[in-house]
Amino acid sequence: MPSDLYAVADFCLIPIGTGESSVAEYIAECQRVLEKSGLTFKMHGYGTNLEGPWSEVSKAIHDCHAAVHAQGAPRVATDIRIGTRVDRDAPVGDGNDHKVKRVEEILARDRAAAS
Repeated sequence: MPSDLYAVADFCLIPIGTGESSVAEYIAECQRVLEKSGLTFKMHGYGTNLEGPWSEVSKAIHDCHAAVHAQGAPRVATDIRIGTRVDRDAPVGDGNDHKVKRVEEILARDRAAAS
């Protein structure tokens, strides 16, 4: 088993106590941190998918917290889901997209069978 598991994470970082209704500036700062991390990531409406070695994924989320605090947010809460697997090699940088593609293939097969 590898010493650092490959992790596919989904996290939602929530700045608290900013006095603003929009958190877009804070989330943009987190996205800048992720760009510098070199990890594969994709923002969506309620969070970000992030993947890479577990220690680097954890560090990137930590660095997002630090950056958002530096922007003035007195508190930050984050919900995180992390998946790992060791039964087969995960395509580096393609873990989340691979999962989505697999489900889309099954649905396409169902549609073709129904036609």
